[in-house]
Amino acid sequence: MANIDEKSQGHGGNDHGGGNDEPVKVTVEINGYPVVLDEKVMTGLEIKQAAIAQGVQIQPDFVLQLQRPNGEYDVIGDRDEVRVHKGMDFTCIAPDDNS
Repeated sequence: MANIDEKSQGHGGNDHGGGNDEPVKVTVEINGYPVVLDEKVMTGLEIKQAAIAQGVQIQPDFVLQLQRPNGEYDVIGDRDEVRVHKGMDFTCIAPDDNS
């Protein structure tokens, strides 16, 4: 697992006035629901916790998956790190769901 230093993230977009350490908010989709996250590196568990806090009907033990542009899914473990960006599409299913 890669350890990414937050200081190397390179926030400094041209659309914000500099000197502001506030993270950029982005909207992703989890099980078809919009979830607002900070544009940063987050663990799978942090993504699920944010979705739960915003009313998505999932549980912390559910399996988080990221849908790739080619339609395939990558399972994101609770400790796996993901750089969150606008437009990401996740599904989150019960661990015993065989569908």
